[in-house]
Amino acid sequence: MQARIALRRFGTAADLDGALLLLASDAGAYITGTTIVVDGGHGLRGSETLNAGVAMDFSLPPDVENVRQRVATFVRERVMPIEADRSNWDEHENIRDDVLAKLRAEVKAQQLWAPQIPAALGGLGLPAVGMAACYEAMNESIFGPACFNCAAPDDGNMMLLAKVGTPAQQARWLAPIVEGRVRSSFAMTEPHPGSGSDPAMTLTRAERRGERWVVHGRKWFITGAAAAAHFILVAKTSDDPRKGLTAFMHHRDDPGWHIVRRIPIMGPEEHGGHCELEYEGLEIPDENRLLGVGDGLKVTQIRLGTARLTHCMRWLGLAKRSLAIALDYTAMRRTAGGRALAALEGVQRMLAEAAMDIEIGRLLTMRAAAKLDRGDFARKEVSMAKVFVADTLHKSVDVALQLNGARGYSEDTVLEWIYRYARQARLVDGASEVHKGVLARFLQQERGDFWRWDTPPA
Repeated sequence: MQARIALRRFGTAADLDGALLLLASDAGAYITGTTIVVDGGHGLRGSETLNAGVAMDFSLPPDVENVRQRVATFVRERVMPIEADRSNWDEHENIRDDVLAKLRAEVKAQQLWAPQIPAALGGLGLPAVGMAACYEAMNESIFGPACFNCAAPDDGNMMLLAKVGTPAQQARWLAPIVEGRVRSSFAMTEPHPGSGSDPAMTLTRAERRGERWVVHGRKWFITGAAAAAHFILVAKTSDDPRKGLTAFMHHRDDPGWHIVRRIPIMGPEEHGGHCELEYEGLEIPDENRLLGVGDGLKVTQIRLGTARLTHCMRWLGLAKRSLAIALDYTAMRRTAGGRALAALEGVQRMLAEAAMDIEIGRLLTMRAAAKLDRGDFARKEVSMAKVFVADTLHKSVDVALQLNGARGYSEDTVLEWIYRYARQARLVDGASEVHKGVLARFLQQERGDFWRWDTPPA
């Protein structure tokens, strides 16, 4: 007799117990596809259903895999050749705007534009899991994300406005960013003692006067500000510790604010750099407020939760690119003492450890993405991914640079670019120490439940 137990996506303990009893018999069993086949089982009648671990599925849906492959092909065939010619770079080590415009037109023609944005708003509407796969493929080139309109800070601002903006706000403030006609910034961080990783420390104030808000204060390290037209501003509107912040939108042409300076950094830079801003009486109509008065902290949490994870998605692409450069050079060219460098045990250990860390980072990122797709805030998972992937990016490019020797330290490859970029990963969107503090609080509160398994909905 042969009985077949079909696997369903979600299951119950009773179903699983029955299957385990079945397999514990002296029957022979094997698995084929999504079916457990038992030959000669005792006490089996017809088919029984086993609801086993199919929910923990690491494969990509065919439609997502199709987009990922097309993104990877475009990056390999169109973006990387552009990246290899430094005449295509601007003075801040990013892709020149005119070159970028041509590539963006090609991306739109191939219907790969803004995969993170709902289709109704002009994107592809990929879930977070699909974004993770595609963002990773994009950032195997240092210029990849910008070509698909998936570079920070625009992607985070677009996702925020898509979630919380009113239809009128989306038409005015979101649509031009999605279409690639303007760039945007998120103005939150301030000089000490103002807000850094903790938005609650915000000192910039917005005072209500009728139907307008008047803003005074200073922001700094505002990514993309020199090139941005649309700004999302977080300001203090009361002294309430939880409901004291409010988020607003303003345009670069509005009077009452200015860019103090473009702050020099180690580089490389995003388009528009990292700027210090001063608000000296900027007036914002109340209709340009995001969510309710006092919902500013909620706005930052909505924006930064997903944005932190999109950083991880992109950083994994850069980490993989770094190892690819190392493999090409060590495997194909370099020798030491008459032996191929890639054959040395120490080199193999360096490559293997970096490769394992990249895979662990991918799993952490995908787990967080899957929870976001289910409507969970995934605070623990995002924090774990943010800390681990930031370290992994730095480790991977450091290994690649070391194995390339002087070549890695030169501008003959993009390793030195990635190496400098990687150092900021442990600072942006919450320093690693802040995220570890978040994880420690969860551990103290949850104890053994910190590691609980996900369970399917009833």
